[in-house]
Amino acid sequence: MLNRSFLLPSVPGTVAFLLVVSASPFARSQASPLELKSPDGQLTMRFDVRPLKDSTSQDGSLVYSVRFHGKPVLDDSALGLELDGGAALGSMVHVDHSTSGHGVDDYKLAYQKVSSVHDEYNSLTLETAEAGGSHRKLNIEARAYNGGVAFRYVLPEQNHQEYFRLKAEDTEFRFSNDATNWLLALPNYKSSYESEYVQLPTSALGNQGGVASSFLIGMPVLAHEPGLGWLALMEADLEGNSSMYVTNPSGSWAGHYLSAKLSPRFDHPEYAVEGGLPHHSAWRVVLIAEEPGRLIESTIQYDLNPASRVADTSWIEAGKASWNWWVDDVDANNKPAFTTENMKRYVDFSAASGFRYMMLDAGWSAIRDLTKLSGKVDVPELVRYAATKNVKVWVWCYAESVMRQRTEAFTQFEKWGVAGVKIDFINRDDQDGIAFFYDTAKEAAEHHLMVDYHGGHTPWGLERTYPNVMSYEAVLGAEQNKVGRRDSPGNRATLAWTRTLAGPMDYTPGGFNNATEDGFVAQNTSPMVMGTRAQQLALYVVYQSPFQMVSDSPQMYEGRPEFKFLKDVPSAWDTTKVIGGTPGEFSTIVRKHGGEWYLGSITNWTPRTMQVPLSFLESGSYTAEIYEDAKDADREPKHVSVRKQTVHAGETLTLHLAPGGGCAIRFARAK
Repeated sequence: MLNRSFLLPSVPGTVAFLLVVSASPFARSQASPLELKSPDGQLTMRFDVRPLKDSTSQDGSLVYSVRFHGKPVLDDSALGLELDGGAALGSMVHVDHSTSGHGVDDYKLAYQKVSSVHDEYNSLTLETAEAGGSHRKLNIEARAYNGGVAFRYVLPEQNHQEYFRLKAEDTEFRFSNDATNWLLALPNYKSSYESEYVQLPTSALGNQGGVASSFLIGMPVLAHEPGLGWLALMEADLEGNSSMYVTNPSGSWAGHYLSAKLSPRFDHPEYAVEGGLPHHSAWRVVLIAEEPGRLIESTIQYDLNPASRVADTSWIEAGKASWNWWVDDVDANNKPAFTTENMKRYVDFSAASGFRYMMLDAGWSAIRDLTKLSGKVDVPELVRYAATKNVKVWVWCYAESVMRQRTEAFTQFEKWGVAGVKIDFINRDDQDGIAFFYDTAKEAAEHHLMVDYHGGHTPWGLERTYPNVMSYEAVLGAEQNKVGRRDSPGNRATLAWTRTLAGPMDYTPGGFNNATEDGFVAQNTSPMVMGTRAQQLALYVVYQSPFQMVSDSPQMYEGRPEFKFLKDVPSAWDTTKVIGGTPGEFSTIVRKHGGEWYLGSITNWTPRTMQVPLSFLESGSYTAEIYEDAKDADREPKHVSVRKQTVHAGETLTLHLAPGGGCAIRFARAK
């Protein structure tokens, strides 16, 4: 046997360990299956080559499976890539070599749900090859963390090939039983990811009313296999690739599995990815836990993305913003007025409230030319005025205009002193669309601009690599209240467990024109929101975003004692813990910033009385500032009870949530 010693590639924030691998230079293939275990031994990922029926060849189809606490959660699921000019790569292969290792992801994270990360993992790399044909090679890189597994495809340089075209990916996710899923069904590959997460068993996807059917499902996917565990399907590090969706390929009611579908290129829709070799796919991530809250707490998606490429981040700051668009630019008399003077009033509101930003939305520029003012709002003057108030201004941009004149526009914005850009209507996540996210983040950083992506793909961890990327929309958010009833307490209670898995979410909370389900009327100017005001406060903790809107008009907050919570609550966190809830029903989350803890709890239309243990607090006394539904909030949803009490770790708080209600609490060290 030949011993080979080498070091795993070192990535900033990752500790790599020396490995010694034994391999026979004479053996054509290694025996399978091969196993990868998580550091705590509770997760096992197994790779195998499944021989074809009645075949004596050592080659076969490459599959993987996953066990949790010794029980199967994913049965044998296909792995493979369909390349131009040949059979699926992975359908007839053998394993030449395998390499195992161990590492630690240890790094600081800016403005997200935690401020530092320490995640151990074990790794396995499989080198596979075909026995016949052109002897193509395909490698699989896999990691097992205590909270999930991840793998990606690597196409090495081979047979003097310098270029590849990928038509499809054959990855499967075969649930071991009929899982209950929370799914984002999308109409096509050109959407804004703004739809409901629908709860359905996997078996329901393939057979609607006795007729074969299929769905195009966006990431993330939340799944529960009763008696086995909770899973989330996600992706990470998409650079150079297109986005993955999943679908149910089987029209049978017994088809309990999902398979990958890659967003096709706009210019060559017969292909998903084109490029040079070597090439690696995005990471396919499967988070696994006994409780769904552990999935929300996970940082594995960040672990799998490259470290920060922005050397100086001193100009990047999390913060809240006043916002003109949601209320239809209303002035002090509740009349729409998109003028420089009225926008200054929103700046004044930010300054008086201690908010760092003012968000100037659509209408200030000619939509097709970001360098030409429309004459309605003088942006340089607004930015100058805001600077005298210690407030910074963000501006809205149309994505197609950014694609055409990014350098010219960003240079102009930097000269004006603009703090950040909200880029809207991206509506693509093919290979070039994903490249737009990366290229825009990079060039924005060069011009000291922060970014908020709207009308596009859910997050995949890009904000670790480019910490100037502050937030993403990709959610059926509060804007829906302007036109209809899609945003409700039920929707919010579902988003708390689904969309939030992916990362920052610019849902735009803070609506104070609260209404009961029967009293709600959709309106564009000064919109209503279904549910209680206390729930709107709680959303600032339940939903995480470093760039957070305070969405209502300044006058809606005047004289309201509960507005103090919106002034106090941070936009970035050191620690996040989920302490209770059920997807679609209710959610209770606590987050820590510095020495203070904040709690947010929301419910759907079902009222609840909950006992919340305060075991997350450190020793000593805390003053709990409690903002909860008033006793009549089921009839008068604007009514909030505000009180203070001294609490300690180990005690229990009783929370009373009205229908569509919530509770927000600030825990500060008692003086």
